Amino acid sequence: MALIQERVEQARAGTNPKVLCRMMSGWAVMGDVQFLPGYCLLLSDPVVSSLNDLGEVERARFLSEMTLIGDALLEVTGARRINYEILGNAEPELHAHIFPRFRDEPDHLIRRPAWFYDRKAAPQFSEEVHGSLKQRITEAIQKRIKTTL
Repeated sequence: MALIQERVEQARAGTNPKVLCRMMSGWAVMGDVQFLPGYCLLLSDPVVSSLNDLGEVERARFLSEMTLIGDALLEVTGARRINYEILGNAEPELHAHIFPRFRDEPDHLIRRPAWFYDRKAAPQFSEEVHGSLKQRITEAIQKRIKTTL
C-alpha cells in the first residue's frame, strides 16, 4: 500500500498520531521529521493521484485549506513566510507540504528549498517533544475553520 493511502487510512481509524484535524479536503498532519518546527502536510481524502484529478470545487477547497494551515503556522510559529509544495514524484498521491520558514535559518539553507535540510539528522516527530506545538497548530486551524463556515 502507498504511504499516503496508508496514512489516510490510519487517520480515518484514529491511529495516526500526527493528525492535527480533519478538514473538508483531507487531513492536516504534522510531518514525520520536524527539520523546520511546525512542518505540516495536507493529505487528500479521498486519496487521488494529483490535484488535476479533482473537480474545480474540490481543487479550490484543497488549495484554500492548504493555505489555511499556512496561516495557522504563521500565527503559531512566528515564521517569516510559508513555503507550499505539491510534488507527488516519490509518493504519487495528492498531498501538500507546508513549510514554515524562519529568519534565523542557517545562511546556506535560508534561500533554498526545505529539501536541502538533512532529514536524517532532524528530529523525528514525537508527541513528547512536539505535542504542545501540535496542539497550538490544531487550535489555530480549528479557529480558522469555524470562521470560514
